[in-house]
Amino acid sequence: MTIDVWMQHPTVRFSRHDMFDSLRRWTGQQALTEELPIEFTLAAMDEADVGFGLLSAWHAPREGALISNDEVAAWVAAYPDRFAGLAAVDLARPMPAVRELRRAVSELGFKGLRVVPWLWDAAPTDRRYYPLYAACVDLGVPFCTQVGHTGPLRPSETGRPIPYLDQVALDFPELVIVAGHIGYPWTEEMIAVARKHDNVYIDTSAYTPRRIPAELVAYMKTTSGSRKVLFGTNYPMITHPAALDGLDDLGLDEATRQRYLHDNTARVFTLD
Repeated sequence: MTIDVWMQHPTVRFSRHDMFDSLRRWTGQQALTEELPIEFTLAAMDEADVGFGLLSAWHAPREGALISNDEVAAWVAAYPDRFAGLAAVDLARPMPAVRELRRAVSELGFKGLRVVPWLWDAAPTDRRYYPLYAACVDLGVPFCTQVGHTGPLRPSETGRPIPYLDQVALDFPELVIVAGHIGYPWTEEMIAVARKHDNVYIDTSAYTPRRIPAELVAYMKTTSGSRKVLFGTNYPMITHPAALDGLDDLGLDEATRQRYLHDNTARVFTLD
């Protein structure tokens, strides 16, 4: 069964946000005018035989919840065999953020926290993250984030793996970190950080197989790298068929392919 580690079921307020103007221009997608039922996303997954997805909530600095934790929890509750949730919090209010993370994990059953640094214009070494890192370790859930340049028209500096994620992994060696979007154009930096730290992983969301850099494909074919890379789409920005089209051309052996599409994510997020 294929597991998608990074996807969103878009709300109207998420879809229409102006930070996604550039992505809509690239993909040709139109902003939503009415809410979509969760079955729409299920049908998109079924089109590519993707059996399970981690749905992300989104919290923006000014607008608040673009996709709320409670909305995600409702979709997961409707289809618990198809979805699990990743929490979003208000980074500007560290203690309420910690309380909300604890609620999302302990009461809603969420599997991790996702914070997108460019959204907050705050690199992962910003002091506001550190109470959340401690809470993730205490709760036993991964911290998920974005690395690499930004598609939205926001500064990219916060997505550098070195020094930011490297320093976080040094400060919190028990923290499981899943770095999404590969890290391009700093892919080699991201691979180096994943090699260096046992608990740092890479996911390929936002990239189709034909756009995955050769150095990451080579890393996936190593013994250690085959256990460190997770499949993701960033749906709805990339559809599930597009995210899998060309996978055969990467030359992964069957064991590595199985780890990439399923086993690594199931292990890192302790999915049943």
